[in-house]
Amino acid sequence: MRDDTGTGVRVPAAVRRVVSLVPSLTETVAATAPGLLVGATDWCTHPAGLDVTRVRGTKNPDLERIRALHPDVVLANFEENRAPDIEALRAAGLPVWVTVIRTVDEALASLHRVLTEACRLPRPAWLDEAASAWRRVAPDRRRRAVVPVWRRPWMVVGRDTFTGDVLSRLGVDNLYAGHPERYPKIPIDRLVAAGPDLVVLPDEPYRFTADDGPESFPGVEAALVSGRHLTWYGPSLVEAPAVLSEQLGRAAG
Repeated sequence: MRDDTGTGVRVPAAVRRVVSLVPSLTETVAATAPGLLVGATDWCTHPAGLDVTRVRGTKNPDLERIRALHPDVVLANFEENRAPDIEALRAAGLPVWVTVIRTVDEALASLHRVLTEACRLPRPAWLDEAASAWRRVAPDRRRRAVVPVWRRPWMVVGRDTFTGDVLSRLGVDNLYAGHPERYPKIPIDRLVAAGPDLVVLPDEPYRFTADDGPESFPGVEAALVSGRHLTWYGPSLVEAPAVLSEQLGRAAG
């Protein structure tokens, strides 16, 4: 079989042991067949109480520990995981399935393949619910926004991102969608000078709060939103349209 990058992956006919190096994919497998997971990163926080071996972070996984778990397949992502780590795992003989997800449509298609092809599972009902939830989205207005994901230095969402597509579907146009970088560093004075109608402030990866973030954009509506619903793909896709629409609607200057 071929993963989202077109790389051939030798997935066994029966998959019983899965290591996930992506929080979204960890939650995806756990919600569908929790008994498959034997390893996950320290950043895999959902579902709560997940009891599997931890293999450090997405950018610095413990390769020896992963190999010792003898997974039938390792799940990774082209953005969240480093190519040298993926290649090292493949060189050790482990099947590594890499996802490429930059839009909601790509997420729905990729998650179907992760579950049915990489993990040999039937398509779950929640994936159909997620597809239905996003088909019903119909924003009643459009706003121009900047979407910081970090400060000190300030970094924002740029081109070709899942986050940008989620917001676009909800009526929020990313002012930096045409930037050559996917997550550019932009000084705060330039972000303000861009003239956004709205600043969208998620609670991860940087934890923006009512007291940390909005004050840097005087006179601009600020929406504090759930980072998991904005940036994760998986079971959270089912409720993301409703959760984010409500949070964006609460934005006040």
